[in-house]
Amino acid sequence: MRKNVFILIFLLLVISFISASDKSQDATMTHKMMILVIQIGIILFAAKAGNMLFEKIKLPGVLGELTAGIIIGPYALGSIPFIGFDHGIFPLNGSFPIAPELYGFCAVASIVLLFMVGMETDIRQFLKYSVVGSIVGIGGVVFSFLFGDLLAVFMSSFISGHSLNFFSPEALFLGTISTATSVGITARILSEKRKMDSPEGVTILAGAVVDDVIGIIVLAVVLGIITASRSTGKIDWIHIGIIAAKTVTIWLLATVSGILLSSRIGSFLKFFKTRGSIALMGFGMALIIGGLFEEAGLAMIIGAYICGLSISRTDLTHVIREKLHSIYDFLVPLFFCVMGMLVNFKALTGYNIIIFGLIYSILAVIAKVVGAGFPALFFNFNAIGALRIGAGMIPRGEVALIVAGIGLASGFLPGEIFGIAILMTLITTIISPPLLVLLFNKKSGQIHEDKIEESLVKLDFPSNELANMFLDKIVKQFENEGFYAHLVDRDNFIYQIRKDRIIISLSKEKNAIVFDTQKEHEKLIHTAIYLISEDIENTIRELQHPIDKKTIALKLQESSPLIKKTVFDLSHYLKPDLIKLDLKGQNKKEILDELIDLVCKNPEIKDKSEISNAIWKRENQMSTGLQHGIAIPHGKTDTIDKLISAIGVKKEGIDFDSLDGLSTKIFIITLSPLTAPAPHVQFMSAVSQSLTEENINKIMKSNSKKEVYEIITGEKYIKKKKSIFDYFKNNK
Repeated sequence: MRKNVFILIFLLLVISFISASDKSQDATMTHKMMILVIQIGIILFAAKAGNMLFEKIKLPGVLGELTAGIIIGPYALGSIPFIGFDHGIFPLNGSFPIAPELYGFCAVASIVLLFMVGMETDIRQFLKYSVVGSIVGIGGVVFSFLFGDLLAVFMSSFISGHSLNFFSPEALFLGTISTATSVGITARILSEKRKMDSPEGVTILAGAVVDDVIGIIVLAVVLGIITASRSTGKIDWIHIGIIAAKTVTIWLLATVSGILLSSRIGSFLKFFKTRGSIALMGFGMALIIGGLFEEAGLAMIIGAYICGLSISRTDLTHVIREKLHSIYDFLVPLFFCVMGMLVNFKALTGYNIIIFGLIYSILAVIAKVVGAGFPALFFNFNAIGALRIGAGMIPRGEVALIVAGIGLASGFLPGEIFGIAILMTLITTIISPPLLVLLFNKKSGQIHEDKIEESLVKLDFPSNELANMFLDKIVKQFENEGFYAHLVDRDNFIYQIRKDRIIISLSKEKNAIVFDTQKEHEKLIHTAIYLISEDIENTIRELQHPIDKKTIALKLQESSPLIKKTVFDLSHYLKPDLIKLDLKGQNKKEILDELIDLVCKNPEIKDKSEISNAIWKRENQMSTGLQHGIAIPHGKTDTIDKLISAIGVKKEGIDFDSLDGLSTKIFIITLSPLTAPAPHVQFMSAVSQSLTEENINKIMKSNSKKEVYEIITGEKYIKKKKSIFDYFKNNK
């Protein structure tokens, strides 16, 4: 495998060299597209590597994507000359750091992002639980905007040598960038601390919804003010007022119209029948509306958000989000990585820029703590409770980066100011989680605390698939009862379910579902679980009738052409060292225990008990003894990350509850990861086809592990020499 990778890299270098020697001076359209597809491929790998690295060190993956972009961008490694790329793979593109084609992908990504955010905004919850949430959200937005804008005004001479006023584009954008809260990180901390349904948790989540809506309005007004100022060349208050009023009116009319016409929009989308078509047409609407808003002088993301908000009122929300998830997974990491590529870190080395960036970041933290926390003091929260609410509103994220990108692309923000916005996003995202953990370890956050007994209900499931199925059903069950199920963190499956005074936190942890609510609502949860369990059991009973598992199992060994190595290569998963030709066991239990001991000799296996549980769990469901003396015991567990197998032979045979009632002599034990991809079905199919009557007879006569390996795999065994990669793998 590694050899093939090196050959591929060598061929790519050769192709690059040849293309470099034959490259014309004019950049044709084909050449530009070639550069684009290579850039996107590199960005995807870099973004994923950064995401995985940062999540491994317990930091948000988005920060890793940003950092990866900074490293591979035109201001760092991207501009280094390479074979076939005289100016680097990501060369500086004139006044704007990256190529317009690549930034076009970012524009589409921003629409996907805000379209999904809009669909996740529960407008009914916003209206129903918006009193304290609105005040907290408004306070956070107002203070953040003022702090950011005024700081730019007071320190403009210090950082750029020329003065700015309150309505200068740079000042307005720095104010707007600091307003948007990213609640996903806060929701994860609240879920881990079992505080999602606490007064502080409920207030933070409600405030974040308000924060998103008001932040979009602020962006619309700011763009209107900048447009008015540029058209007149001076601050004409009347003209600015007219433009601002027009902007807010367009936003308000579009939002109200979208909400009122949501059922019509849903009916129109259902005309396209299939789920995939419905999702794509919904996304098409977001693109069109986003473009129209840009033409009207507002940002594309505002139109995309309103489109998502309108669809959130329909029963198509989950369908569209599910079907667009692959597009989201492709475009959004690319977006964050490219945002990092726009950062000129060389321009951030000046002491004045560093000082301004740190002050701006500190004020962004203080603005949310004061702006969102202070109003909470008037709603039965003490100082600790107010600090918790303020700290929960600190993180900035995707919307802040999109606004900063709009400012940079439109020429309103210089590169160093864009870098400062990235720095603020990084600092606020990092500082919030430990601060929240510390604050929630303190005493009560309420002045007059209601003596409420909390209840934790945890359901453990035997598999991840069953847990996911139950989670979907429980959300739909509560929605059918008139509850509002708000998905606050998509990646970690964290929901808040609300109706009147009933608040239930719902989260998924590996193979378990956890409900967190007040003691008085515990029976409600148990009732819902009971009803859903009944539905699932009825479904399972109905499924048992049309499927004859015994007939299907017998077909595994029906005579058919041997599987070709080009289709599936058994030699990758079998080793002579894991073949035993003289099993000692005298019954099924002893044989299985012996096979488990055998397969656990594989150095990849660390937990024998989990392996045993997985094998016996499957065996207890239905015997894995087939016919013609063959058995394939198998199981799945996430204690391994790839398919592992071993072979045992007992020539005199034992009773293994086989389908044909005859004794079983050849045992192929197979283990696969539970959630990670592995060719479990392909392996079992290939083994079944290789064990023909002729090969079974050969195995029965053989006394060599190597020979048995060659009979089953159909190729000669060549012992592989250990490479330096194996040394590092075994000594990491």
